[in-house]
Formats: sequence, structure tokens, C-alpha cells
Amino acid sequence: MQFNITFRQFGASDSLKEYAREKVERVNRLLDRAGEAHVVLSLERHLHHADITIHSGAWVLRGRDKSDDMYASIDLAMDKIERQLRRYRDKLKTHHGRERVHHRQDLVEQLRVRHAVFELPDVEELTSLAEASAASEAAPKPAVAAAPPASAQPRASREVRATHLTVKPLSVDDAVMQMNLMDNDFYVFHNVESESLCIVYRRKDGQYGLIEPHAPAVAATGT
Repeated sequence: MQFNITFRQFGASDSLKEYAREKVERVNRLLDRAGEAHVVLSLERHLHHADITIHSGAWVLRGRDKSDDMYASIDLAMDKIERQLRRYRDKLKTHHGRERVHHRQDLVEQLRVRHAVFELPDVEELTSLAEASAASEAAPKPAVAAAPPASAQPRASREVRATHLTVKPLSVDDAVMQMNLMDNDFYVFHNVESESLCIVYRRKDGQYGLIEPHAPAVAATGT
């Protein structure tokens, strides 16, 4: 297996690299097709984040977690991958044994979607801005209106991060499996049954939802 590791916001560590490699190789022995593993270790707001991605054939397994210790974060992330692997191991083997190329797969896999995460002002900030605006309106107006202070201007949304995802042709069941293997709450895919771009997502009640476009109904016309 090809192993890559990236350190962000803190210096590289040989001991952490070897620890992560040993954890990944243990999972590698359980996979029929393990091609590449990428580990990202980062320090954000005094928390140690571990993001581990393993490619196995056409499937992607991913585990992410954080704690106040990087070794513990690696353990937690790998625990998620191992949990999903045990859950879907038989199904993964079955899929590897009967992989086929969908007649539109070459075209579909050229399509990518962009997933961006935005940060908006919090409720307290919006409330204070509204109170400042109301107080300003209630105050006597000078002959020449002054520009509002910069601190009173509403803060625009800020893009925190963005990722690009390849759209794969899958059935709904397989899309749910891939979403769980990636430890995500949603997954965008090309539905091979309806030939449309769809989204599966995890509901708060533990069930799964499907968003699928359809043509508007044509109103019946009288004769």
C-alpha cells in the first residue's frame, strides 16, 4: 500500500508517522484491494485532528476525529474505519468480485461537485449589530449623516474550506454504504437506476433520505 502523511500547523514527527503507518497497515490486511492511504494530522484551536483516507478498489474509507492527544486522535479515526469495515466487509468482497463498468461510467466520472463550508456570524454578534443599528436610528440625526463604524457593519459569510468530489455511478444502497464508509452525513452520486444526479443523507432520526430531481408533472388538458 502506498502511504502518504501530511502534517499541518505543527512539525513533522517520525514517531507519529510510524504509529499511523502501523495502524493503517493493520487495516490493510483486512482489505482485498488496498491501493493508497493518506493521513492528515493537524493542530486546530489546541485540538489534535486526525483525518485518514484509505482507497480500496472503487471504494473510499475515511475516519476523522480529534482529541487533546494526536495518538488518541489516530486511534479514534482508525476505530471508525475498522467499525465500517467490519460492517461492510462481506459486501465489499462481493462488489470486488463482480465489478463491472457501467455504460456511462466514463462520462459520469468526469463530473465533479464542489462542497464548500461557510462560517456565518453567530447569534450574539447579529443581536449586538441589530441593537447598535436600532440605537443609531433612535439617536438625533446630524445634518450630514456619518458612515457607520466598521464594527457595526454586518460580517459577510466566510468560506472555511472546500473540497471537490467525483460523482460515481451507484445504486442507492451502494451510495449509502459509500457515505458510511467515508464517515459523511451526505453523498452525491449518479443514480444508475434513474440516470440522475442524486444525494443521499443521514437523517436526525437515524434513517436515510434521498434527494432526486424529477420532471414537473404535466397538467391534464380537457377536451
